Amino acid sequence: MQHDAALARPPTVSVILPTYNRSHCLGDAMASVLSQSWKALELIVVDDASREDVEPIVRGFNDPRVRFTRREKNGGAGAARNSGIAIARGSFIAFHDSDDLWLPGKLERQMGLLAELGPDYGVVTGPKILYGRDEKFNFGKGKVAIAPDPATRLVPGGNTFQHLLMDNRISLQNTLFRRNCYPGDVWFDPLVRANEDWEFAVRLARHTDIYEDSEPVVLGFMSTDSISHNKRRECTGIVRILKKNKDRLALYPHQHASLRLDLAHYMFKFGKHRRSLGFLVSAYRLYPRSISMLGFMVRRWAVTRLSNGWRAMASPRSRTGQT
Repeated sequence: MQHDAALARPPTVSVILPTYNRSHCLGDAMASVLSQSWKALELIVVDDASREDVEPIVRGFNDPRVRFTRREKNGGAGAARNSGIAIARGSFIAFHDSDDLWLPGKLERQMGLLAELGPDYGVVTGPKILYGRDEKFNFGKGKVAIAPDPATRLVPGGNTFQHLLMDNRISLQNTLFRRNCYPGDVWFDPLVRANEDWEFAVRLARHTDIYEDSEPVVLGFMSTDSISHNKRRECTGIVRILKKNKDRLALYPHQHASLRLDLAHYMFKFGKHRRSLGFLVSAYRLYPRSISMLGFMVRRWAVTRLSNGWRAMASPRSRTGQT
C-alpha cells in the first residue's frame, strides 16, 4: 500500500471518467477512485456537454488529484474518453463509468499484475459484479451476474484476437492499460456509440497481449439509459469491427461469418429484410456451415414478405387503388 507521500509525485495512473447527465451517481463513482489504496493517480472527469451542471460535484471533492474538463458538444463516451487521454499525464490509463463503483484495491491489484507479467502485456482486465441482470441475460431487480462470464476468459498464450471476435472480454472500467499499449491518443472510434469497448478491444489485440484476471474489481449497475440497450447503435459497432479488420478477418472465416449473422439478425428485427438476406448470403459464402441459420432466416423472411403482401391486398387503400 502506498503512503500519502505519493500524492506529491506525478501520477502513475490517469483515470478517465466520462459523464453525461449523471449528477445523481457521479460523486459515488469518483469517491470509489479517490479512496483506492494506490494513491499516485489523477482523476480526469470529462463532462460530455451535460445539460446538468456537474462541475460543482467535481469541485466539491477539493482533492488536488481531480481534474475537470468539459466538451462543448456531446460526442459520446468514446469521444469523451479520447479527450481525457489527450490530457492524461500518467504512464498507465484506466477508465471508469459514472454509474459504477470500483472495488477497494482495484488499482493496486492490477498494477501488481502488470509488474509481474512484464512489458509484453500492455493490458490487464477482470470481471465485475453486475446488478440488474443474471448470467442468462434476464434483466430486473434482484438479478446479479459476474460479467464477463469467467468460464470463457482469455487464456494466456491463446489467440486473443480470434477470441475477442466472438466474445468481448473487456469492460473498460474493469481494465488497466499501459499508456504505450496502443499508438496515439485517439483510442476510440467516435462513430461508435455502443459496443465501443468491443470495437476497441479487437483493434487493441493487434498491438499487445491482454491478461484476464479472475478477481472482480468493479460493481456495475444496469441503468435505464444504458447504451447497451440500443441495438441500432450496437450494429454500428459490429460494422466498424468488420471495416477496420478486413485484412485479419480473412484468416478467421468462422468468426467473420458469425459477425455477419449477428448483423443479419439485427437487420431482420429492424424490418430491413433485404439487407438481412444480404448479410446471410455473405455469411454462407464465408463459412458454408452457416447454411442452417441461412435456411431459418430465409424462411422467416419469406413468411414476413407474404404476410405483408396479404395485408396490403386486404387494406382499403390497395383495393381502391389510392396512393
